[in-house]
Amino acid sequence: MASHEYQVTVSTEDVAFAGTIDDVYITLVGQDGSSEDVKLDKSKFAFHKGDVSTFTVTCSKDLGQLLEIHLEKQGGIIIKDSWLPAKVEVESPDGKVYSFPIYHWLTDSKKHFFREGAAVLDFQETNPQVIKTRKKELKNQKNLYRWAVYKEGIPLCMEADTLKSLPPDDRYPFTRELEFGFTAVAALAKLGLEAWSHCIDKWNSMSDIEKLFECHVTSMSDYAMKHWREDAFFGYQFLNGVNPMMIQCCKTLPSKFPVPLDMNFSKSQLTLRTEMMKGNIFLCDYNILDGVETNTINGRKQFLTAPLVLLHKNEDDEMMPIAIQLKQEPGKDNPIFFPTDSEYDWLLAKTYVKSADSNLHELNYHLLRTHLLAEVFAVSLQRNLPRVHPVYKLLIRHTRYTLQINFLARKSLISESGTITLYTASGGKGISLCIPDDIADRGLEDVPNFHYRDDGLKLWNIMHRFVYDILSFYYKNDGMVQNDAELQNWIQEIFENGFLRRSETGIPQKFTTVAELVKFVTMVMFTCSVQHAAVNTGQYDLYGWMPNGPSTMQEPPPTQKGKADEASFLSTLPDVQTTVHILATVWLLKPPCTDGKTQFSSYLIKLSEDIKSRNENLRLPYTFLDPKLVENSVAI
Repeated sequence: MASHEYQVTVSTEDVAFAGTIDDVYITLVGQDGSSEDVKLDKSKFAFHKGDVSTFTVTCSKDLGQLLEIHLEKQGGIIIKDSWLPAKVEVESPDGKVYSFPIYHWLTDSKKHFFREGAAVLDFQETNPQVIKTRKKELKNQKNLYRWAVYKEGIPLCMEADTLKSLPPDDRYPFTRELEFGFTAVAALAKLGLEAWSHCIDKWNSMSDIEKLFECHVTSMSDYAMKHWREDAFFGYQFLNGVNPMMIQCCKTLPSKFPVPLDMNFSKSQLTLRTEMMKGNIFLCDYNILDGVETNTINGRKQFLTAPLVLLHKNEDDEMMPIAIQLKQEPGKDNPIFFPTDSEYDWLLAKTYVKSADSNLHELNYHLLRTHLLAEVFAVSLQRNLPRVHPVYKLLIRHTRYTLQINFLARKSLISESGTITLYTASGGKGISLCIPDDIADRGLEDVPNFHYRDDGLKLWNIMHRFVYDILSFYYKNDGMVQNDAELQNWIQEIFENGFLRRSETGIPQKFTTVAELVKFVTMVMFTCSVQHAAVNTGQYDLYGWMPNGPSTMQEPPPTQKGKADEASFLSTLPDVQTTVHILATVWLLKPPCTDGKTQFSSYLIKLSEDIKSRNENLRLPYTFLDPKLVENSVAI
């Protein structure tokens, strides 16, 4: 009887701890039969990190069209090994190549089933064996990935009691070390700040803060320390800091912010009225923070304002602050501060704004709009789309390790008070998660020196083109989108569990067109990678120098002018203990050097080169969205 040889090529992921020394067995399953369980020869040093090895599997008959493979890993009793294969390719005797995507940790000795990677949509599948395996896979995934309520009123999360209860695919292989390291205590030790961490005194001088900080300086944090008092740097950060999400063009001044329209700017005869008509006036309104309850730290009540900030794009294309009101309702006890006020009146007003901005940034634009939403996207992806689905293939790398990092954050970093209140306050209106819409909604299309917008839009367009090319291959018309039950289940669970069935958020409950699907998948990819990089990467650089972004303020906002001086300014800043803990926390959130950087296409390489060239001519380079530095997923 003639034998039939199949060439099996096994690729192991090129990430830390991906390899295995265990024995690996494979079974080929086709329309006309199955192979025996075949042990793959390890004499070639196969299955190491990044290894690609080819083996021959001999069958007594032709198996016909291959449908799936079974992988099994058998190891020693004492040493518990794990393995992360990337894919398996099988060449049949007639020369046809079948690809089986894996990207799944094998941590036990059970058989694992993987279907052939041709992305056939669920309603197109006709083979009973494949349909059965597809349903079995999703049933297993729904048992593995369960929704849980962390706190009422915020997006649901992954059910997990301990870090090791997370599925292996969503954990770093070095879980124990990471769990220990992801604490402020570990960061304090690493930075040598333990001696400061128990001091609850207020700061005596700016030089004392500088002494604390001078041993932990980066080039950008050094710039922040030297220039934080300057109006130009204050305004610059609304465009290119870690929170470029607040500023918007101001065509009409809110009645609650009664700045005189005939006000002249200090260096010219320009008036607020005429500059507003030209589109040169911009507003940051922190009304979402109005009424947010604050903490008590070391027995002292803390304070958070809900300010309004007016900015002017001047003749040098600098974004300069021209008026600040620290509370929402105008009144005699709520003065409007101007650059012409005393040095410390103006500096104190700006610092209250920076404190409000850092709080809103961390809770809304960083935690809610990247971390928590990325977790929703990830859990729904695993529960509703099989591994061979084109959307799963597009997004799986963009959800890697998100569940683990969020578990650790809930355990160690997230302040429960504030998060819930803030989400409740912000949940009643639509949020634009697509950068082209967001920029247009805020009227910022033509603002000069807006590097977040420029780099972000280019990355969005590259991603959108890539997603369109892939999905338009599988979805030839809108009807195919509408008939894909797995896809519709995915978006329905996102709407229900991430956006809590709130139609006013603008998130679709179902997909009706190819264009709608492409835009949403691009948004998920962008949110989990680019947007997270924009709001996360620069935290240590810009918040490490505490006066540039105080996490809290210890005195109530001033009710009249002329009272502030250096002593009262220092008394308002966070105390020593709070300062060092925040320094340790933002140091902890610095992006690590991992395997998760964005995969490079020619478009991304060109964009990276363009950004590098532009930055050479900038006094303060904007590097947050350089594709070389952008992580694939929310993994820190």
